[in-house]
Amino acid sequence: MKYYIIAGEASGDLHGSNLIKALKKEDTSAQIRCWGGDLMQQEGGELAKHYKDMAFMGFLEVIKNIPAIFKNIAYCKEDIQNFDPDVIIFIDFSGFNLRIAKWAKAEGYKTNYYISPQIWASREGRIKKIKRDIDQMYVILPFEKEFYEKKHGYPVQFVGHPLIDAIENTPLQDNQTFREENGLDPKKPIIALLPGSRKQEVQKMLNVMLSVKKDFNQYQFVIAGAPSLSNDFYAPFLEGDEVQFVSNKTYTLLKHSHAAMVTSGTATLETALFGIPQVVCYKGNWISYQIAKRIITLDYISLVNLIMKKEVVKELIQNELTTKNLKKELSKIVDGPDRDRILSDYKLLKEKLGGKGASKLAAQLIVKNV
Repeated sequence: MKYYIIAGEASGDLHGSNLIKALKKEDTSAQIRCWGGDLMQQEGGELAKHYKDMAFMGFLEVIKNIPAIFKNIAYCKEDIQNFDPDVIIFIDFSGFNLRIAKWAKAEGYKTNYYISPQIWASREGRIKKIKRDIDQMYVILPFEKEFYEKKHGYPVQFVGHPLIDAIENTPLQDNQTFREENGLDPKKPIIALLPGSRKQEVQKMLNVMLSVKKDFNQYQFVIAGAPSLSNDFYAPFLEGDEVQFVSNKTYTLLKHSHAAMVTSGTATLETALFGIPQVVCYKGNWISYQIAKRIITLDYISLVNLIMKKEVVKELIQNELTTKNLKKELSKIVDGPDRDRILSDYKLLKEKLGGKGASKLAAQLIVKNV
């Protein structure tokens, strides 16, 4: 069969690549065309558009790039018609994907959604579009099944979280080799900096993250470079030998870290699954933040806290993200009172997420339902 997959971010590329791998095992004659990234392409997806060309962050950035967005939508529709898939699989990326889904459903294509839009966080009214335009929904967070079925009467399948598989399937370097190859101090414990994957957020996050370095001289600060950004982009943030940088090795970095500062998003959950205490950081464009604050109805912004329904990790958001506050919270997790509590809560988090096999189960259901 022919599958058309649309993912618009780095995390979608990761989960899409594992889905492609699983689909090819379930359907050995599978033909797959996709919007995604290098990982999806490496697994055999024919790349129609790279997510780097679509990564617009925040309300203002989206508005400024409306012509490019509409051009992408038009191209996507044309490309789907030319490929003529048996099913279209949407991965998160709701603003774009729900537009395509409306058109695709009207054109008679089968529509599957893997990794739900976060309508439980904001703009819950989009449930009407999902009910109308999506044939099958596969969710990866335990509370999403209850949200869709009990609150909105829309049946979904909970398949577990694909990050569990992604982490297990990623080859990781041992500690000594990793440090040697990346010029890291062989003995100093590592504090990992995960500032996000978009230029705007990295520029806002890194300066404040690095502002506490002088207070933690017994540790080495290591920036995790995102695959969507060039190494040259990070150069202004590297202060001689005082701050280190690794590119496309985030999982290995987390594996060998002692603590982390993480921009809110999928990375908060990845950090938790590696068992690394973290402080969650977020600071956006002021106008975008003011708009978001009025439409987002959640008590927390990190997936860790949302899944556990309590504050497991500290979140420093917008005006709270200061050097003073970050120093205070980081001190609590490197060797302070919060460290053991967080590690204990992480174990419960893993249990809530279910076991391995999310990508495999999703692929089985997709093939079965086409």
